Order: sequence, then structure tokens, then C-alpha cells
Amino acid sequence: MTHDVRDGLKYTKTHEWVKLTGAKAKIGITDHAQEELTDIVFVELPTVGKEVKKGDELCVVESVKSVSEVYTPVSGKVVAVNTKLDDSPEIINGSPYDDGWLVEIEVKDKSEVNTLLDAAAYKKL
Repeated sequence: MTHDVRDGLKYTKTHEWVKLTGAKAKIGITDHAQEELTDIVFVELPTVGKEVKKGDELCVVESVKSVSEVYTPVSGKVVAVNTKLDDSPEIINGSPYDDGWLVEIEVKDKSEVNTLLDAAAYKKL
């Protein structure tokens, strides 16, 4: 079974994705990650304004079978969180790249994005 891996996004080995738009980066978990987790029942999002460093724990995603930490692929400040997930965390299962994004970060150092995997490299994982 092939998972949805989108061109134009950057990926981590721990199955997060990043979409850079100007100085802002939207972050979520990949199609592969949501499938591994199965039915997502709760998301603990960070507070807006929180400063994060690349590799820090960003939020926690709970499913019926496990609890997983989501790590930030870039450093910066959390400027938005997807509040729809408070009431409907299962959105991530149905739309991990669109409606199921987790947070948006104002990126400190855009060069960090260059260290991430492109779609072709992520598919090889």
C-alpha cells in the first residue's frame, strides 16, 4: 500500500511534514504516521507564542492504541494552532496534509528546512 506523499512539502524521518510559506511553516504528521497511529482521539497542542527549537517536542497525538510525540522540524515561535482538532482530532486521519495540520510556526532560520527530506527521499524510508 502506498501512502500519500506530496511534492512541495519537506519531511522528517519521524514522519512530520512542513509546508513553508514565506517565513511561516505549517506542520503536521504524514499520511504514514496517521495510519500507523490508527484512530486519533486526542491532540495536545502547544500554546501560541511558545518558542521551540528544532527537535523539541511540539505536541502529543493520542490514538486508540498509542501516544506519540510530534517533534518540530524547525525552530521558531508558534503563531497558530489548529483549534478544530480540539473537538475533532480524527480530522488528521482523513486529511493529514490539509485540514489536519497541527501548528504554524514563524521560522527563525529558513536554512533548517534545507536539512529536511524532500518527497522522493521520504518515499524511500
